[in-house]
Amino acid sequence: MQYLHTMLRITDVDASLHFFCELLGFEEISRKDSEKGRFTLIFLAAASDAKQARETQAPLLELTHNWDPEAYSGGRNFGHLAYRVDDIYVTCQHLMDNGVTIHRPPRDGHMAFVKSPDGISLELLQKGDALEPQEPWASMTNTGSW
Repeated sequence: MQYLHTMLRITDVDASLHFFCELLGFEEISRKDSEKGRFTLIFLAAASDAKQARETQAPLLELTHNWDPEAYSGGRNFGHLAYRVDDIYVTCQHLMDNGVTIHRPPRDGHMAFVKSPDGISLELLQKGDALEPQEPWASMTNTGSW
């Protein structure tokens, strides 16, 4: 058995690509439009996984955009996606500076939660040992659900 991808249904391609590619640094690996099925599949990989993803097509994040409008609710009911980052504080500050709400701040220097434009929870984990707690993160409270 080989892990291939996680699929997320999205409502806005531009907003989702901005979030995943521009803010989090994912790379688009491939894209397929299906006129007959009326959908677009966009496969992304975290930057450090991009080479492997291009060679073996895994591990990937599949963004599925159905062309006919649908209401998606309960994006959290599948759980969350988790990604390791080099510096949890720098990553969270970058996201916050670009209008992303940090729902669970990295008070412990180890873990934070944010949401995609479609309400999908992403867990961000510090690579290696937790960083020393520091402000403003140590004093921040949770916002909403995560």
